[in-house]
Amino acid sequence: MIIVPVYNEEPAILRRTLKALRGAGARILVVDDGSHPAVEVAVSPDVILLRHSVNLGQGAALETGMAFARKDQFVDILVHFDADGQHFPSDIANLLAPLFKGEADIVFGSRFMRQADRLRIPPMRRLILQLGRIFNRVVTSIQMTDAHIGLRALNRRAFERISLRENRMAYATELLWQVHKHELRWHEVPVAVVYTPYSRAKGQSSWNAFTIVGDIFLRIIYR
Repeated sequence: MIIVPVYNEEPAILRRTLKALRGAGARILVVDDGSHPAVEVAVSPDVILLRHSVNLGQGAALETGMAFARKDQFVDILVHFDADGQHFPSDIANLLAPLFKGEADIVFGSRFMRQADRLRIPPMRRLILQLGRIFNRVVTSIQMTDAHIGLRALNRRAFERISLRENRMAYATELLWQVHKHELRWHEVPVAVVYTPYSRAKGQSSWNAFTIVGDIFLRIIYR
C-alpha cells in the first residue's frame, strides 16, 4: 500500500502523481490533510481516500494512513510517497528490494548517495539537510546520509511499532528515534528528486528547520 499525504495540492500535479503510482501495482491510500477545497480523487478498489477535517500536518497524515493499514491484515508493506511530483515511482522497486530480501524493516530514500542526485538539491537546502543529518544523529543515534525525505518503505514489523505523535515535519526525526527505540533494521537506497518551482514552493522553507528543532526538544523534555 502506498500512502500519499495531500494538503492543498495542485489538482493537475496530484492527478499525474496518482496516475504514475497506479503503474506500481499497489493500492493507494490518499490522506487529505484538511485541504481547501477538499481534494477530488477518483476512488476505486485500488484508490482509498481518507480526510482530516482540519490541517494537522504531514506527520499526522502519515499516522492516519499507517493506523488504517494496521487494521488491514493483507497489508504487509507500506510506502510513504509525497504528492508534489518530486519523487519517481520507479524508485519504489529499489526501496522494496531490501524488505523482500529480509535485510531491513524500513528503507529510506536518500538524495545524497549519488553525486548527481546531491547536486540537484538547491545549495541552501543541501546545507540545511546536512545540518539536520547531524542533529538527527545526536538525538536518535542513527547516522544517515539524508535527514528528511518523504520517500520510504516499511514492513509490517516496522509500521506496527512506529506510532507518530509529532504531527508536523518533526515527525521525521521522531520516526528515526522510534527506529532506534524498537531496534528496527534500517537501510538507505539512492533515489532521485525533481526540484521544480512548484515542489520548492510546497516544500519546507529553510527557516522551518528551527521550528522542527524546537518541536523535537519539547518532545524530549516532556516525553
